[in-house]
Amino acid sequence: MNKILVTALEYDKAADFFRSVPDFQCIRVSGGETELAEAVRREKAEYVIVGVDRYVSELYEALPCGGVIARFGVGHDGIDSGKAASKGIVCVNTPGVLDDSVAECAIALMLDAARRIADCSMAVKGGMWRPVRGMELKGKNLAVIGGGHIGRKVAKIANAGLGMNVLCFDVANCECPYFSSCSQDFAAVVSSADVVSLHLPLLPSTIGFLNARRISQIRRGAILVNTARGALVDESALYDALEQRQLAAAALDVFANEPYISKVPNRDLRRLPNVVMTPHIASSTEDACLSMAKASVDGIRLVKNGNLGKASTF
Repeated sequence: MNKILVTALEYDKAADFFRSVPDFQCIRVSGGETELAEAVRREKAEYVIVGVDRYVSELYEALPCGGVIARFGVGHDGIDSGKAASKGIVCVNTPGVLDDSVAECAIALMLDAARRIADCSMAVKGGMWRPVRGMELKGKNLAVIGGGHIGRKVAKIANAGLGMNVLCFDVANCECPYFSSCSQDFAAVVSSADVVSLHLPLLPSTIGFLNARRISQIRRGAILVNTARGALVDESALYDALEQRQLAAAALDVFANEPYISKVPNRDLRRLPNVVMTPHIASSTEDACLSMAKASVDGIRLVKNGNLGKASTF
């Protein structure tokens, strides 16, 4: 039976499924590149399923020509697709299966930051009864930065569910009935925004996209939500904007370093009272994890059976 090596974190998200795959033996392994490469050689495996960790060299040397790297999720910035292609290795991922999960999380973070729900919960549990004033979202302007599938789902919930006016920034014009407008002018989109939600892919051109200059273009007192990729944001510039109250709050699920470590010790976001931080959980629902597991195995199966054209390759 063919073997699929699944990195431990991803295996544990859908262990029952991986144990029950009929045509592959799915084996739980360490996610570190050296350990994974050693396991590939030891098990004589052709297929791996990996998460967000970065793979730079050893994995591509270990896998045989015709092997498959399946990304458990949508983003694939941790995988060098060019290096894989040079070794005859196919790369696939699982687009679409986590859109609802991430969109719902973005809305939840938005509501938390607007109403300070987590802060109030901690205060009550600590014996304090300290009601605070929040912000209603109905009628407010939401700037969606990136008009892809997740950005459009966020727009739908925000507009149809919460009554927000949704503006979109994207490098291409987007058609979505829940966008009141779509523009390639970032400053124009965010200048009137009460909430800014990031939904850009991580590309060489988008690393550090939200820098000090772009943050200064956001309407003063706005809330920032990031469920996309941490490296999109200059975290030092974000710290300054939050400390100086240029931004009222930030709700962040992703970070440049995960687990979170401040790149600049005196700009640690954990010190700020107006920041909500979660450990990259936007796609971590039972539904999404099972869907990603199934889609990962399906992608490998398609390649194995010669149906490369039907697989989601990158």
